[in-house]
Amino acid sequence: MADLYTTDFYAWTQEQANFLRLGKIDHLDLVNLTEEIESLGRQQKQELKNRLGVLLGHLLKWQYQPGQRSKSWRYTIKEQRLQILDLLDQNPSLKSFQDEAVAKGYQLGLLLVGRETSLDPKTLPGQCPFTLEQLLDDQFPEDLDSYS
Repeated sequence: MADLYTTDFYAWTQEQANFLRLGKIDHLDLVNLTEEIESLGRQQKQELKNRLGVLLGHLLKWQYQPGQRSKSWRYTIKEQRLQILDLLDQNPSLKSFQDEAVAKGYQLGLLLVGRETSLDPKTLPGQCPFTLEQLLDDQFPEDLDSYS
């Protein structure tokens, strides 16, 4: 079983799913199956951090470069909010991880700002200047929907 795990992961997943459906618990590759299930949980946490990073980067660009604002930034902010809310709806236990995800996402957002703008991330706040409520509020910032 472990051999199939390393040589053909897809086939291994199908075999494990079949064993579960048939109730053949004694046939399961428990070591690798446990690892993969834990990995799925880590992926959800990583997705939350990454989406927050994109959202925060674009909110920072919006706030600190008003003359550069674009329709693309506006829609990226809106899209990331929807995706984050959907992710939290599908994984309510991630809410206990929100504060840490915002802190880590902010660091990713600073990198995005540094990569995509002339702003120096070192001149921006060291910690996230937005509350979680603001991050998820589709009316924030107030001028978001007035920009065309």
